[in-house]
Amino acid sequence: MALKKYKPMTAGTRWKIGNAFAELTTDTPEKSLLEPIKKSGGRNVQGRRSMRYIGGGHKQHYRVIDFKRDKFNIPATVKTIEYDPNRSAFIALLSYADGEKRYILAPQGLQVGATVLSGPDAAPEVGNALVLKNMPLGTVVHNIELQPGRGGAIARSAGTYAQLSNKEEKYAVLKMPSGELRKVLITCAATVGTVSNSDHALQSIGKAGANRWRGIKPRNRGVAMNPVDHPMGGGEGKSSGGHPRSRTGKYAKGLKTRKSHKSSDKLIISRKNGKKL
Repeated sequence: MALKKYKPMTAGTRWKIGNAFAELTTDTPEKSLLEPIKKSGGRNVQGRRSMRYIGGGHKQHYRVIDFKRDKFNIPATVKTIEYDPNRSAFIALLSYADGEKRYILAPQGLQVGATVLSGPDAAPEVGNALVLKNMPLGTVVHNIELQPGRGGAIARSAGTYAQLSNKEEKYAVLKMPSGELRKVLITCAATVGTVSNSDHALQSIGKAGANRWRGIKPRNRGVAMNPVDHPMGGGEGKSSGGHPRSRTGKYAKGLKTRKSHKSSDKLIISRKNGKKL
């Protein structure tokens, strides 16, 4: 991926570092795979605001992504690499031999014209989807299922991947993007490769208005509020506001919020800091 640094022609471009979109091959999406998105503005079904700092933003369509990769043993040709406004990764349009078209998450290095395959007997090559038990150790994967047949749930954002480090009787041991070591059923499927757009985190939007295009409104600091509005509010002048916490009083900066005795505890070998549960 290539980044583009802008000349400071305006105040908004002075600090802007954008995406050059060098990998993209078209700006016209496949119409049959689009669905409408109705923005909520942070309101619930009663019309009352349930999430703050949401509203506005550019009108978008949802691209229907095939996270299951359940079209087995039918080769597909990569037609385009496209931008998706709903996720940080790029997407690839596949055209199957039987005429069907589907979008998938584009792996890093997948080129237009390449052929990909999904199924238990697929080769462990970039863009192919197969079960973990048929992959060699050390394989880098993304779009990993947690339950067989349910569709990928892990490592779907830009530049992320997990690595297959071990295989046991029922489970495969994966090193997660966070560094956590976790067991996943060996019959779960995953796609080989790293998710595209790996430099996404290095972009700088340049101005506050770019967040408004994304539907994000300005976020007010707790220390700037009154005590009735936030636990950190009030005080004379620029007072610190006490221990950092949320609007509902939950401590930030290190308080563990993971529930104890979760069912998935037995599948986690070590957390991201190397400690066991």
